[in-house]
Amino acid sequence: MDEFVTPPPLSPGDRVAVVAPSSGGAHDASHVFELGLQRLRDVFDLEPVVYPTARQSNAFLDDSPRARAADIHAAFRDPDVVGVVATIGGSDQLRILKHLDADVLRANPTRFFGMSDNTNLGLFLWRAGVVSYNGAQLMNELAIPGELPEYTERYCRRAFFEDSLGELEASDEWTDEPAAWWTDPSKMGTPPTYEPNPGPRWAGGERAVSGRLWGGNRAIVEWHLATDRYLPPVEALEGAVLCLETSEWIPEPEEVAATLTCLGERGLLERFDAVLLGRPATRSHLTEPPREEREAYRERIYGTVVETVGRYAPEAPVVLGLDWGHTTPIAPLPLGGRVEVDPATETIRFP
Repeated sequence: MDEFVTPPPLSPGDRVAVVAPSSGGAHDASHVFELGLQRLRDVFDLEPVVYPTARQSNAFLDDSPRARAADIHAAFRDPDVVGVVATIGGSDQLRILKHLDADVLRANPTRFFGMSDNTNLGLFLWRAGVVSYNGAQLMNELAIPGELPEYTERYCRRAFFEDSLGELEASDEWTDEPAAWWTDPSKMGTPPTYEPNPGPRWAGGERAVSGRLWGGNRAIVEWHLATDRYLPPVEALEGAVLCLETSEWIPEPEEVAATLTCLGERGLLERFDAVLLGRPATRSHLTEPPREEREAYRERIYGTVVETVGRYAPEAPVVLGLDWGHTTPIAPLPLGGRVEVDPATETIRFP
């Protein structure tokens, strides 16, 4: 699709809507929610406007997909709102899509920021020809405990205020340590433990490519394959670049291979000119494997992705371990935006 519109950038002092298109979070972890609002104000000089869904309980949101969709429509239509920020992810945003009007969103292009389950809305906007940003989510990315990482601030600032993200460089350090501050407010000032970042790994084809970015959270991409209601036309993905991240669910490598195989068997994977993979999270609040097991898991994921992509798109460059997804720090990636991937110089650039 060539008729994409990139919503205009924000300016310091602008109003941004805070909505809950997925689950809420503010009702059960108000200290995290308020920290996110404070970061929007103090770090980015933006004025958050809290919409009704953002403070509702998860029980209400679960029963009210129409209300969540209504907040999205209202935020996009509001002439005083320049950006829309999702509170947090979840597992059922697919249910609100049938209540959304693509014409309303297309007629009122507004920068949307959200990841994980909010990939649903990002892919809906992609099909409507509106660029959105997979990242800069309020509670689990902007309200990270301790100081906001400089890397996250730098790339969120570009996503908020600039026309392009520029070159995607690697962070100096990273972590996938679960944030204990969610249930224990006393730990809000305690940063996670970071480790040196080895940087991305390159595999696959060696040809420089350029295309529009499509994808997001792996599980949500699989849901869209299963429902077959919100996928773009096959020809619209010709020459696009696929991006995937594996979320805090820590899927088995076979599950990741299955998603890519489904894309391949539908004749979609071969249409992508490159594949970008966010660094897989290896632990969560439910599991804390030893370091050796975590490193081995990540290697298995990388090997699975390279092997499966190579089966269907052998000429496509594959970049593994980007600072994007369910680890920290992150760069919000523009779904629908153009990206240039050059294996010779090992650079990724959003012009």
